[in-house]
Amino acid sequence: MPVTDVEPIVTRRLGLPESWTLKTYVDNGGYAALRKALSMAPGAIKDDVLNASLLGRGGAGFDAGKKWSMLAKGQPSYLVVNADESEPCTFKDHMLIEGDPHQLIEGTIICAYANGVTQAFIYVRGEFALGVERLTAAVNEAYDYGALGRDIFGSGFDLDLVVHYGAGAYIVGEETALLESLEGKRGFPRIKPPNFPAVAGLYGCPTVVNNVETLSYLPWIVINGGSSFSRMGEGVSAGTRLFSLSGHVNRPGNYEFEWAKATFRDLIEHPRLGGGVRNGNELKAIIPGGASSPWFGPDKLDMELQHDVVQKAGSMLGSGSVIVMDHTTCAVRAAWRIVKFFHRESCGQCTPCREGSGWLEKIMIRIEQGSGREEDLELLLDVCDNISPDITWPPKQTTICVLGPSIPPAISTSLNMFRDEYLVHIKEGGCPFD
Repeated sequence: MPVTDVEPIVTRRLGLPESWTLKTYVDNGGYAALRKALSMAPGAIKDDVLNASLLGRGGAGFDAGKKWSMLAKGQPSYLVVNADESEPCTFKDHMLIEGDPHQLIEGTIICAYANGVTQAFIYVRGEFALGVERLTAAVNEAYDYGALGRDIFGSGFDLDLVVHYGAGAYIVGEETALLESLEGKRGFPRIKPPNFPAVAGLYGCPTVVNNVETLSYLPWIVINGGSSFSRMGEGVSAGTRLFSLSGHVNRPGNYEFEWAKATFRDLIEHPRLGGGVRNGNELKAIIPGGASSPWFGPDKLDMELQHDVVQKAGSMLGSGSVIVMDHTTCAVRAAWRIVKFFHRESCGQCTPCREGSGWLEKIMIRIEQGSGREEDLELLLDVCDNISPDITWPPKQTTICVLGPSIPPAISTSLNMFRDEYLVHIKEGGCPFD
């Protein structure tokens, strides 16, 4: 399946001189969408976003227009931008914040106007040092330009926008934990229902929570119409999408192209994209949607990069992170490092995640270092089953959020695909890849 020649949307200004500044943004059409949006009825913008079939780009893939429609009416409400991109090997939002912060700001203002919100927050990962600096400067520029503050562009609409720095916890990428952190509390996810953010979010008020990439599409949708967006892609996988390609490829990086019109093979091998597996090596496995997603083997290379297709095959596109492993990769070590990450990042609120992740990490490192036992393989699955019953996909939960169920996929799929490697570690007392 060839990659189409559809022009990029959210990355089209990247590479321009000082693309992060107000001057470059305005010189290239910036804030024209906001002026148009302010002349429209808020309901018309909502209808456009519904027609666009704009799925959230943060991981869960929930339709943005439908999320907006759930916002409780008749009381003060907030908008929170989730810029705490923390899924391993996901770096698209980081790039958008650094390279085109005004696009995010404009999308945020349009979303706020459409939903009748006058107070918005961008919760950005504190480690994004350059991104935080440029985003903060861009917000100040937007205030001076009249795009933020009171009576925006003479429309009578007011919006205050606050940039809030996170402290580097993976768990606050989960929207309710982010809200807890924003309120000054420990980043513990909330039980849902009843506390869906659209009903009871920030400070107990109705809250819209959207991802950076999701909101960055809004200026283009307002200018060109939701139907123009939905004509790209296929089915619910509409528009373009950014994929963070990493691992053993010749050209790792972020790539935006028409969604559902390319395969994993295209992303990895196309000369304009990944450029093939490094050193001409053999592909061993793909992690298709961030470290929390089940792995695929080379037999899935020709699968379309489409939300529903990947989901039906037993995994997800998630955060848009595709991780490539070649034949020199130790599957046991790769799975252990993922488990170690999630163990470290568990907030500790739920016993199955807090205790189970620790036991899994201990067993995995024992196997990796050559001290494992054959019965450890069943023990691994038994502990995984206590965190996510039946180890199915989509996962079942014994925890408040999905961090716990994010741990078993690396173990279960690597065991299923590469059980022999586990046995070699156990029987030969070490890693054969060392």
